[in-house]
Amino acid sequence: MTTAILAADARTPARTRTTPNPIPFTRILGVELRKMFDTRSGFWLMASIGILAVIATGAVILFAPSDEVDYSAFASAIGIPMTIILPMIAVLSVSSEWSQRSALTTFTLVPSRARVIGAKALLTVAVGVVSMLVALGVGAVGNVIGSALAGVDQSWNVSPTEFAQIVLADGIGMLMGFMLGVLLRNSPAAIVGYFVYALVLPGISGALASANDWWDQHGAWFDLNWASNRLYDNSLTGEMWAQLGVTTLLWLVLPLAIGLRFLMRAEVK
Repeated sequence: MTTAILAADARTPARTRTTPNPIPFTRILGVELRKMFDTRSGFWLMASIGILAVIATGAVILFAPSDEVDYSAFASAIGIPMTIILPMIAVLSVSSEWSQRSALTTFTLVPSRARVIGAKALLTVAVGVVSMLVALGVGAVGNVIGSALAGVDQSWNVSPTEFAQIVLADGIGMLMGFMLGVLLRNSPAAIVGYFVYALVLPGISGALASANDWWDQHGAWFDLNWASNRLYDNSLTGEMWAQLGVTTLLWLVLPLAIGLRFLMRAEVK
């Protein structure tokens, strides 16, 4: 009997398990992009980019003196809400996985956490750039309409270099939000942390600069807000670019590396 069973097993071909193909990175990008839109907070944050751009443009048309109606005025007005909204989008793109407890599902379907976080980082940058293009496009329309209503010639006094610097400055702010989301993995804590960085620390640094000559001369080597806000000005010297690089390394790159290390090893519940 045993011999017959062994003989039958020998005649049965061995079953081979097929290894499924890895999920394409483009599909991960698509899923992560939908996750940035398919919640109420995400949807309204995205929608508020266009809404606030239109409101800021209308405010310039209604309240700015006729001799100040130029593209720079519209770009400055639109840039103010962008510096707040874009980092919040970046924070929620990462921290919502833990706050809403969907990380277990995400990392079960895609065990490689690096691919998921890489997709989130890439989308963060892409959404920031596209949002700025849309917002500044609204400002361009406002400049045409505002100049016609004010009876003045159109002034396009924002060069491509200045525009690129504005995008870079807002991109740094958005990546700060992304870094805090990775480091803290908690939406309320990361949002509070960003406002401390963006609103509290500049005030402290400004007070130090007023009271201390050394900080007034060297503070830009340690204060990322100080160094990055210069991007909204006309041009940066070599020393200013070096200060931006050093402060970005201290405030953005190193904390992000620490946060990624903990995120890759953190227990997902």
